[in-house]
Amino acid sequence: MKRSVILIAKNESANILECLDSVKFADEWIIVDSGSNDDTVVRSRSFGATVIETDWPGFGPQKNRALDAATGDWILSIDADERVTPELANEILHVIHSPDTVDAYEILRKEWYCGKCMNHGDWSRDYVIRLFKKGTARFTDDKIHERFLVNGTTKRFDSPMLHYSFMNFSQVLQKIDSYTDLSARQKYQQEKRSSVGTALGHGIWVFIRCYILKAGFLDGSQGLALAISIAQGSYYRYLKIWLLQKEEKNRKKYQ
Repeated sequence: MKRSVILIAKNESANILECLDSVKFADEWIIVDSGSNDDTVVRSRSFGATVIETDWPGFGPQKNRALDAATGDWILSIDADERVTPELANEILHVIHSPDTVDAYEILRKEWYCGKCMNHGDWSRDYVIRLFKKGTARFTDDKIHERFLVNGTTKRFDSPMLHYSFMNFSQVLQKIDSYTDLSARQKYQQEKRSSVGTALGHGIWVFIRCYILKAGFLDGSQGLALAISIAQGSYYRYLKIWLLQKEEKNRKKYQ
């Protein structure tokens, strides 16, 4: 059974080789790169990966491009900042070579936030579908927060993967800004509307959910920092929707 790994990348020089090394058990590695200006492409090809250089249509469409290029019987979708542990690799190889009727598998991501692996809060039970038989699954075309649609049965692995999502606070701020931009525009196109009060309410609620209701406080100082970061993301997302409304209103006013 041929094994394919797919991922999308841009300027992932610091991550790409370690990521690929964690999935070296695959038969092919398909990377769709959207204009890296570092040595991501060079490093990927030196590992033996097939690199497709193209534009950026959004997360869902980009991942489907990688999926369409894969030729394996089983496909593992991974992000550049994720690592497959040896224990998870063994589980993956076991199911691929066994007469299993399951079509797709969920993997628990252990989230890394600024120096610590988080065990509570919003990130405590982050299961994502990543391994699947070719032809049984596809990503939605959402530009951000894409979902995975599976036509078949699913099961969960016991072993987790590691997700080095935020290594420092500079990354936190950069990702909050870029992700909330994309998310706000997507929601605005879907007729979502907001106000300053709505944005504030969402931010407060998300902090309470993450830090108190989901026991983020048990992760200590990082648990508090993470709850604030997630709350900020929600606040800025809805604030940016409100700003998009004002921009459209001003455009119509002066047309």
